[in-house]
Amino acid sequence: MARPDPRWWDTAVVYQVYPRSFADSDGDGVGDLAGVTSRLDHLAGLGIDAIWLSPFYPSPLADGGYDIVDHRAVDPRLGTLDDVDDLIAAAHRRGIRLIVDIVPNHTSDQHPWFREALASPAGSSARDRYIFRDGRGEEPPSDWRSHFGGSAWERVGDGQWYCHLFAREQPDLDWSNPEVREHFHGVIRFWADRGVDGFRVDAAHTLAKDLTEPLRSQPRLSRALPLDGTDPLYDRDEVHSIFEGWRAVFDEYDPPRMAVAETWSPRNERSYLYARPTELGQVFDFSLLKARWGLEEFRRVIEDSLSGHRAAGLLPTWVLSNHDVPRHASRLALDPDADPDAWLLSGGTAPRIDPERGARRARAATLLMLALPGSAYLYQGEELGLPKVADLPTAVLQDPVWFRSGGTVKGRDGCRVPLPWTRTGPSLGFGTGGSWLPQPPGFGRLSVAAQEGVSGSSLTLYREALRLRRRFDAADPRIEWHDGEPGMLRLVRADGLCCVVNFASEPRPLPPGELLLASAPVEAGHLPSESAAWLLRQRSTA
Repeated sequence: MARPDPRWWDTAVVYQVYPRSFADSDGDGVGDLAGVTSRLDHLAGLGIDAIWLSPFYPSPLADGGYDIVDHRAVDPRLGTLDDVDDLIAAAHRRGIRLIVDIVPNHTSDQHPWFREALASPAGSSARDRYIFRDGRGEEPPSDWRSHFGGSAWERVGDGQWYCHLFAREQPDLDWSNPEVREHFHGVIRFWADRGVDGFRVDAAHTLAKDLTEPLRSQPRLSRALPLDGTDPLYDRDEVHSIFEGWRAVFDEYDPPRMAVAETWSPRNERSYLYARPTELGQVFDFSLLKARWGLEEFRRVIEDSLSGHRAAGLLPTWVLSNHDVPRHASRLALDPDADPDAWLLSGGTAPRIDPERGARRARAATLLMLALPGSAYLYQGEELGLPKVADLPTAVLQDPVWFRSGGTVKGRDGCRVPLPWTRTGPSLGFGTGGSWLPQPPGFGRLSVAAQEGVSGSSLTLYREALRLRRRFDAADPRIEWHDGEPGMLRLVRADGLCCVVNFASEPRPLPPGELLLASAPVEAGHLPSESAAWLLRQRSTA
């Protein structure tokens, strides 16, 4: 088991596993829990501290497993509860903790609660677990919009409507109902009793909604909405009483369990409330993920994040890729004059991709992220430098964004393609058969086997970076910015770790210090363009 540490998550490197795409143990083309267990030595060798396991619960897969039928069971296609127990035990033996997804905003429309609600009359206790309302004549109860396109309301047979901020197969729960709150307290205890160390809270900012009549207008749907606690749908003040209740449950355990909040609301002082010790403990900071490639923007978002977290007594939680966005090896490949926002938020096709540029920038951005104080979340396959698979045939697409957009936006399937483990084979070592999403030609050259032991490979870079990272104190938030060569970003931590990133178009000389690691070969003391390096500087006395 990992060593005792009451705040281990503050500086952890956490690796996200999307189970259906990680490893397939039984050859049916779908990754499973036994497959994850079979590849734990890869993760231990990488040097991670914890795994974040995306949903493995029974699901009709209307939204990639985030539409859940039973929060205390395992999808038979992915395994059994015994497989969960085996995974937890095997991970703990390797000093790796396990975080599981918890999806509290909604259930599947196949959940027993919702099926009971449909069979029950308006005003019944069964419907009160969800958000049912009468319409405005033939119109929905309000102008609320779904994240996947169209109205956030779906009409049922007796004329009432139910709210779904995501797919219509994902009816929203009513968190003002005490039964809903107690149910999820039980879900947390169920998994904590099995040894789970923490929880990633999906869409944490959506649980509390203003349901007073008449329902208030909220016609816009944007991750850039200015939130102040009064929006009818997002980041409301009442949500924090929900998570204070969760903290009471976490603290029933020794050591206490943790959680990390997913909230795409603007990073500001409200974001930090989710990470208070009286609530979840941690909140994702997506500012680096959303930043365009460039010295000024990278420095600005890092400064803003560090200063905001420091004022709140917290450490940042950095992210560059996950299952919801294009991989950063593709996102950072955009031409400087291209607007990445629509692509980043919609998952559509990006213009003018330069794969080699993307690979260089991704490696540099990763070294920068891992040099920053706080914790870091990695997404499966980024250690291989995998790009987003942009040319998946439309016949295989499964993301609800594709269907709700009328086939105009491909969605997130391109970052969920099963991993390549070997150079060749029916699914490049993912399993003994095919894979539920097709792997593109040439994927084998990026496989674990192709990069194993290869100097300069992406896999080798990640392993060495995580090994070196343990030598330094990621809990110390003090950094200094040093001016130097034009186009060079240079930060120095109080523990002596110096990270430089060359945003210039030509090589730049490295500052003084012992070179520890670089994302590209350093020749004659010069760091290539779009590359990063770590150096050891004299320890600061500040």
